Amino acid sequence: MGPFADRLVTVMNDHPKLSQARVSQTDVAVLYDRLAWMYDPWGIITESKARRRSLELAAIANGQRVLEVAIGTGLAFEHVVRSNPGGRNVGIDLSNGMLAKAKRRLQKAGLSNFDLSVGSALRIEQGTGEFDVVLNSYLFDLLTEEDWPNVLAEFHRVLKPGGKLVLVNMTLGERFGSGIFERLYRMSPALMGGCRGVLMIKLVEQSGFNVHSREYFQQMLFPSEVILASGHDESC
Repeated sequence: MGPFADRLVTVMNDHPKLSQARVSQTDVAVLYDRLAWMYDPWGIITESKARRRSLELAAIANGQRVLEVAIGTGLAFEHVVRSNPGGRNVGIDLSNGMLAKAKRRLQKAGLSNFDLSVGSALRIEQGTGEFDVVLNSYLFDLLTEEDWPNVLAEFHRVLKPGGKLVLVNMTLGERFGSGIFERLYRMSPALMGGCRGVLMIKLVEQSGFNVHSREYFQQMLFPSEVILASGHDESC
């Protein structure tokens, strides 16, 4: 095994409670095509606090180059584009249905400075060191643990030295009632959109990033973590 795989084994041994991913990436795309029309209410009532905090931490400034991976219906990406009219705003997602809804959202808001395309976090098409900020919400909780290091390696590759990474994930519950979603996942992964609780901070630290903070949010009992990190500045 390579160094990333060794790190993964260490993280998984530290957290034996983590459930395994049970929905393939192909099935995820099909599932979210079907869920696109109804995703926004769920995102607003269970994820909006964590997503809002992630945007605060991203602190996007006009003129930056920003990539959001797994943009979904554009709940965060609309804010990105509004904040960055003079920069570059790129969004990718596996689901055509989610992308179509995101595009409609942006066009309805009168926004045009964006580039949307179907894309995988495992093989990001953009170039090395291309972005000042990389955002990602509720993706690692869908991926198999074996894919986590590869995705983080791709994030590290496309982020410029010293650039900012902000992650939001469904995480293991830390407060009363939050365990209900983990139980629902174990009963029916599709019922949870394939998402289960994860803990990413150690692997992020071990994947070439400086981790600045990890915050826990619970909204309508749904548990999320928000991680702020940056790539190592090679000039230092």
